[in-house]
Amino acid sequence: MPRAQADPNHPIFHVTAPAQWINDPNGPIFYKGYYHLFYQLHPFSDESGPKYWGHVRSRDLVKWEPLPIALWPSAEAGETEVWSGCCTVNGLGEPMAFYTSIGPGKPAFDHAEQWAAIGDDNLISWRKSPGNPVLSEALNGGTKIYDWRDPFIFHDQKNTFLVTGGHMAKEGRAAVNIYEAENPELTKWKYRGVMFQHPDAGAPTVECPNFFKLGNQWVLFVSPYGKVQYFVGDFDAETCRFRARTRGCLDYGPNFYAPNTMQVPDGRRLVWGWVGGFPGGHGWNGCLSLPRLLTLSRDGQLRQNPAPQLTKLRGKAVKFHNILLDNSTETVRMAGMKLPLKNNGVFLGIWNTNTIEIQAEIDMPTAKNFEMQIGDSKNTSPIVVSFNGTELQVMDVKAPLTLTGERKLNLRIFLDRSVLEVFANETVCITKTIPSHAAAANLKLHADGGSATAKLIQAWPMKTIW
Repeated sequence: MPRAQADPNHPIFHVTAPAQWINDPNGPIFYKGYYHLFYQLHPFSDESGPKYWGHVRSRDLVKWEPLPIALWPSAEAGETEVWSGCCTVNGLGEPMAFYTSIGPGKPAFDHAEQWAAIGDDNLISWRKSPGNPVLSEALNGGTKIYDWRDPFIFHDQKNTFLVTGGHMAKEGRAAVNIYEAENPELTKWKYRGVMFQHPDAGAPTVECPNFFKLGNQWVLFVSPYGKVQYFVGDFDAETCRFRARTRGCLDYGPNFYAPNTMQVPDGRRLVWGWVGGFPGGHGWNGCLSLPRLLTLSRDGQLRQNPAPQLTKLRGKAVKFHNILLDNSTETVRMAGMKLPLKNNGVFLGIWNTNTIEIQAEIDMPTAKNFEMQIGDSKNTSPIVVSFNGTELQVMDVKAPLTLTGERKLNLRIFLDRSVLEVFANETVCITKTIPSHAAAANLKLHADGGSATAKLIQAWPMKTIW
C-alpha cells in the first residue's frame, strides 16, 4: 500500500483499491444512506489473478471510504474465484450479491455457476447463500451457453428478472439470456430464454450485461470484448424479449470496459466503468471511471454527464471569456495570466497541478477545425483534443461527432495524473490511460478555416476523494 499510494501515477479522484490489481465494477447499490461500490480485486499482486470483491462506500459520491474485502472464494465449497455480478434487495428485505462462481479445473468459458451471498446491514459482512448455486447449468435445460456469467438483476412491475452474458455456441450468436425469480428469497429461478441476440455476426460474446429503464425506454449495455455498446428499445415482460430501436457506443476510448450501473434514491441512474491499461510494477493497477449520470434524448440516444456531485471536488476556478480564434492560436496558462504571443495568441494560466477539470464552450460558426493542447512539459507530449466538424479526436482516439444548429462544442475534460476522461456535447465519451504529466497545465487553443470563439474556458484543480 505505501508504494502504491506514493506512486506519482496513482489517480486521486478516481476510485482505486488501496493497492494491487482491480478490474470490473461490481454490485453498485444505494443502501441505508450509503453508496456502495464493489470491484474485482486480485489482492496478492498488481497483475491479474484470482478475483475477489473489493469494497468502498460513500455518503455523497464525493468522499469514499475503503472497506474490507467483501467476498472471497469459499475453498471449502469448491470455489477458486468470485467473478463479476450485482447487488439487490430480495423480497425479505435482505441485501444480496449475485456473482459468477468459478470452481477448480472448470474452464470459465464452458462451465460456471451463479451464486449469491447475503449481507449485513452495513454490507461489510457477507455469508454465502445456503441455496448456492442459485442458478446452475441444469436450469438451462438442453440449451448450452458458453461464457455464462455476470448476473444482473432488474425489476419490471412486480417481477424480478436476472440477465447473464455469453454466447450460444463456441462460435457466434452472442446473446443475453434471461431468468425470472420464482420466490421472494431470489434463490429459485426459471429460464425464460434468449432476451436479446447481438445483431453483429462478428460479436464473439457479450459480457457484463446491464438492463434498466430510463424514462419509458429500456437500455441494454453489453461489453463484447471491445468497446462497450448500448441498445435502446422496448421490453416485453410476458415474452421476456427485448427489441432494440437505436444503438451506440458508450465510450470510444481503449481503456473503458465492463460498466455497471446504480439507481440512486431520486430515480436517476449512474454508471461506472473499469479503466485498465496501466503499466505494471507500480503496486497498483486499474481504477474505476468517474460516475456518469445517464439520460436519453428524444430520439433514443444515450446522454452521459459527469455526476453533478463531482463539482464538490473543485478548488478555486480560473476563468476566461470570449477568446477570439480567427485562424489563430491562443495559449491559456492556467494561473490567471494572459500574455500576448508572437502569433497573435494569448497565454492563459492554471495551477501547478496535474489533477484538473477543464470546461470549454466553443462556438464554431465558420471554423473548420478546432484544437486544444493541454500541458507544457518538456518530458511528455501534450494532450491534444481536436475537432474537424465530423470527428472528435483525443490523442490517437477518434469518435464521430457532428454539430447542429449553432455549432457549439462543449467539452468537459478530467485529467487525473495518468487517467484522462473527455465528455463532448453529452454524446461522446473517451477514456484513456496516459503517461502521467508533470504538475503544470497550460492550454493552447487553435482554430482555422474560419472563425471560432472560446466563449468560456474554466479550470479547477481537483481534490482527492479519500
